[in-house]
Amino acid sequence: MPADLAVIGLGPYGLPLAQAAVAAGISTLGYTTGPESGSLSPAELRRMLSGGFRPTDDPAALGRVRTAVICAPTSRGADGGLDLGQVEAAARTLAQRLRPHTTVILESPVHPGTTDEFLRPLLEEVSGLRAGRDFHLAYSPSRVDPGNRDFTPANTPKVIGGLTPACTESAAAFYGRLTDKVVRARGPREAETVQLLETNYRHVNIALVNEMAVLCHDLGVDLWDVIRCAETKPFGFQSFRPGPGVGGHGLAQDLTGHTSRNLRMVELAQQVNSRMPRYVVQRAAALLNEHGKSARGARVLLLGVTYKADLADQQETPAQEIAVRLMELGASVSYHDPHVGSWSVLDRPVPRADSLYEAAADADLTILLQQHRTYDLQGLSVKAQLLLDTRGATPTGAAHRL
Repeated sequence: MPADLAVIGLGPYGLPLAQAAVAAGISTLGYTTGPESGSLSPAELRRMLSGGFRPTDDPAALGRVRTAVICAPTSRGADGGLDLGQVEAAARTLAQRLRPHTTVILESPVHPGTTDEFLRPLLEEVSGLRAGRDFHLAYSPSRVDPGNRDFTPANTPKVIGGLTPACTESAAAFYGRLTDKVVRARGPREAETVQLLETNYRHVNIALVNEMAVLCHDLGVDLWDVIRCAETKPFGFQSFRPGPGVGGHGLAQDLTGHTSRNLRMVELAQQVNSRMPRYVVQRAAALLNEHGKSARGARVLLLGVTYKADLADQQETPAQEIAVRLMELGASVSYHDPHVGSWSVLDRPVPRADSLYEAAADADLTILLQQHRTYDLQGLSVKAQLLLDTRGATPTGAAHRL
């Protein structure tokens, strides 16, 4: 049975798109490209199925759609650049069944130039069709913020950059069914660079406040009070919060391995952010020492091991490295997370605390890594022997803050 849309890749980018399409009344095919990190609750899946969603692993179904959006994940390659292996596999599968007049859109995070220099030749070679003449080709950066209840696909503007003006308009017509506003870029390179700028903006600003966190601790300054005051400025400032590291699916891109010119500020931001798990462990060891305890043999409880609050996603979570470094110091590590039923580090299961308050009272040190909504931080600060808050979420004076 033909579908209006095929979403290729049901991970962190494809799944929200499929949900938005179904909600807009678009018959949607979800094609799985491999192990994916997106997930649906049984109730959400039932709603999507009743709305016309059809998951499949049959590539033949891709030949019967009007619009195909490639949402395959990209990861960091050995050279520091982006690994396009899954994007290539998805594109080849689609190209073998590509029909004339189909609109093909790439949403995966990629380097500028990928749509025109990598995806277009591949699709044309395998399909025998020509982009811009026989089928439409465009890029649109994915703007997904998991768990955000204020901004959804419906009220988040969508940027479109097509290979030709007709390609742009075809993609814009599709996204116009999903969102209130479509923004047309000059072309796919500009749209790809929008994604580059937006992702790096986040990483650079987080790196800045992470460096400020280290500096303010050394100076004896309350960074969280500094941020509280600074964010009252109505212009020229947007507040970011420090943390134990940067997780998630949006990798910072310094263009390593892609061009001869790297983004030096982004490269530095990556270095700063990658040091934060090590800094958290240093602060933990120092706190234990100040209270007459050694990290070796200490019972350390980690609270929240996902990369973002109120989600089960553990992609690039700094909790992994923090747990490893604590174990290397000889600490006995356990964890609590209402969204993670089991957790392994270095292929070894980490004990899960069933009773949060009892575990906090028993641990020599409790480290808040993720501020899940269900955590009673005031109660935790009373129960815990020693509490290190990496999120600035506890009441002032109730814990040691990052």
